[in-house]
Amino acid sequence: MSAELVIATPLLLLALLAIVQFALWSHAVHVAQAAASQALSAARTQDGSAAAGRDVGKRLLDDLVRGPLRSPRVGVVRTPTSASVSVEGEVVAVLPGVHLHVHAETAGAVERFVPDL
Repeated sequence: MSAELVIATPLLLLALLAIVQFALWSHAVHVAQAAASQALSAARTQDGSAAAGRDVGKRLLDDLVRGPLRSPRVGVVRTPTSASVSVEGEVVAVLPGVHLHVHAETAGAVERFVPDL
């Protein structure tokens, strides 16, 4: 009985930590997607810019600084017709030696005024 307990307990704890690690990774993906979406919304407005989108994305990530996403990087590219945002970072590690990366991208057309013909 005790030998089975000695083997089963670490395996059970490892499984529990793996579940927690997966939950943190999933939450980090959602945080990155939210930051990318907010940054795109700011960058694609008619009077927006890549810098404005980057600032909005970084501000959201700064508000969530104690969250599961570490070392986040926000990249915004805006052309006259489109804007795209990329957010990358690493997930907080619960399991030793596990380094998971998160990447979220979004793109959209830039808002512009088109007069009636």
